[in-house]
Amino acid sequence: MIDESTILDLFAALNVVVLTRLDNKAFKLIGNPPAWFLQFYPEVVQTENLVLEDKFIFLENFLFDAEKHWQEQNKGTLKSGLWIETDDSGSEHYLEAVAVNALSQKFLLISLGELTVNEEKQLLIQQAREKSLNYQALIKETQKKEFLIHCIIHDLAGPLTGIRYCLDLIELQDITDKAKEYLELGKIQAQRQEFLIQNILDTFAAEVESIQFASDSHFPDALECTTKMISLLSPLFVFGKKRLELDSRIDPQQDWRVIGDKARLERVLSNLIENAWRHTPPNTAVTVNIQSQPESILFTVDDQGPGVAPELATRLFQKFTQGKQNTGRSGLGLYFCRITVERWGGKIGYLARVEGGSRFWFSLPKVLASRK
Repeated sequence: MIDESTILDLFAALNVVVLTRLDNKAFKLIGNPPAWFLQFYPEVVQTENLVLEDKFIFLENFLFDAEKHWQEQNKGTLKSGLWIETDDSGSEHYLEAVAVNALSQKFLLISLGELTVNEEKQLLIQQAREKSLNYQALIKETQKKEFLIHCIIHDLAGPLTGIRYCLDLIELQDITDKAKEYLELGKIQAQRQEFLIQNILDTFAAEVESIQFASDSHFPDALECTTKMISLLSPLFVFGKKRLELDSRIDPQQDWRVIGDKARLERVLSNLIENAWRHTPPNTAVTVNIQSQPESILFTVDDQGPGVAPELATRLFQKFTQGKQNTGRSGLGLYFCRITVERWGGKIGYLARVEGGSRFWFSLPKVLASRK
């Protein structure tokens, strides 16, 4: 006759935990636990009353049905079905609980098992459905945020446009030289505010999948985009007693087309040039250059400012990064530049110039013969 301890040892060898239900709704361990159970419940040996729901959340609902099964003293078994638990090392374990009435006691058996082919298929289908539901929920949440950000941008841009029109009308009036100076300052500040609003919208657009982010099929001309942004931003530099220059060694006859989108390429250039404007001191220059490399075009923006603090350099292109002197900035400009350039297969970075100041650079793939 096999004694009780031998039977319990067999259960443990088969990776089955044997527990009995107590009157206080807790459980008591019968026999020795298998090694896998100790990974989830190491204090099981010292604890008389085990609250399984605290360790295995999946059992919380199953135990309601199990209690009914025990109270009605039903014959046979009630199975929970397979569920997955992850231990502290990150390993997944497939478990199944079984409620049983036997010997006038309420037993719960928890076994560690392996998936059959059909069970594995069912689990994969279940996981796929869960991921699909999560994805659909994410899409809906993203659409809500997209609508909200566009409403905010619209509400910010509307009054700003009105302010710029008013400034343009004042400029037509007969005003003093001092008033003209203040007027020019107001126009520059309004332009900077437009840059900030556009940065927020562009960064959001680059992150949200529902907004199409494709390369321009006509391929933007790097020199044309660079020249345009220098022309647009030059008044900002003149007012600040700074210079914005295009390197004179650029060959205008060369093919400067790159992979990308014209409007967003101009936005990247605008962000980097405006960033240099903020940091370069008066009576110095910011120099923009483009250079042809074997498979790419290299853009550089050099300033003569104080440079970037070492603790900031490693996270310059992360979201919401800004220096101590740039309070009030969104911290999105360089982040937008990075995700935009990388989306087109390019690279972006920062270098401290030997002669002082900073160099921000990025490269974009050339339009090769196979792409023309």
